[in-house]
This record gives sequence, C-alpha cells and structure tokens, in this order.
Amino acid sequence: MEEPKWLEGLLRTNFFSICPRHRETPRNECNMFCLSCQNAAFCFYCRSSFHIDHPVLQIRRSSYHDVVRVSEIENALDIRGVQTYVINSARVLFLNERPQPKNSSHGAASSTPKTMSYFCETCCRTLLDPFRFCSLGCKVRFPTPFLNAKFLFVAGWINHEQKPVNFIS
Repeated sequence: MEEPKWLEGLLRTNFFSICPRHRETPRNECNMFCLSCQNAAFCFYCRSSFHIDHPVLQIRRSSYHDVVRVSEIENALDIRGVQTYVINSARVLFLNERPQPKNSSHGAASSTPKTMSYFCETCCRTLLDPFRFCSLGCKVRFPTPFLNAKFLFVAGWINHEQKPVNFIS
C-alpha cells in the first residue's frame, strides 16, 4: 500500500488563515483540505462552491495544533499505530509532531513495577497508550525498510517483539 499522493500536502498545509475570497464573511478560516484537488486549505464557502462532490477533511485545533477526526480520515488512510485522543467527545489524531514538554524524558519504553511508559518511535514523545507514533507526521517520517511503501510497515509489525517482517524475498 503506497502513501496517498495527498498526504504530504496535507501535512505541509498551513491551516486557519483567513480565506482571501471570503474575507468579510463569518466562518472564513481555511480549515478544510480536499483529497481530490490536493492543493491548499480552504474555507466553508469555498467547499460549497468548488469542492461540493469531493472528499474533504475538516481540520480542527487542539492546544494550538492541527487535528483531524478519526472518523473522517480512517476510510482514506491507514492510521493504525497513531495515538488518538478524545477531544470534545470526538476521537482525533494530531497531524504533525508537537514540541516536547520541557521536563520530558527521551528514550525507549521504560517500566517500573507500577507504571509503563510508551514513546513515539520517531520523536520519542511520551504516549498515553501502547501506540507507535504521536502523530500522522511521525508515522510518515518513520524510517522503514520497505521501498516506497511508508504505510506497508504497519502490516509488517505482527510478531510480539515488534520487529519488521521482511516482505521482500
């Protein structure tokens, strides 16, 4: 399974600017991304005018970072392994890596008799649950042994030691 063509564009897009076409109208922030057109963020009114029949993701903000609802992206992309959160009663995931907390410890997963810590395999951010990545961006940037198939590695993590299975013979 190859990485979708629109994914890099989604991760690079700056959201929440004011739409140049609809400056004087309410709800004019560019918080949507079209999976068909794959170009720039756009607003509610642009969707109605230019993207009416296209698959569109609505980007939201959480703690000043871009998130997308799992229910919107899971049918378009394999998101297994990415930490999800419940925000305003909706399950979401972060699009890109977030800055590390100042007093965070880095490194591999550690455990004590009472607690277990999990870390993003790309940026070492602490995770709440046994996921592999803190964001979609970290999943994309994770080095993978497979040629041109960044999302194939998820299917390869099937043994208990979490070592990649070589699909290339």
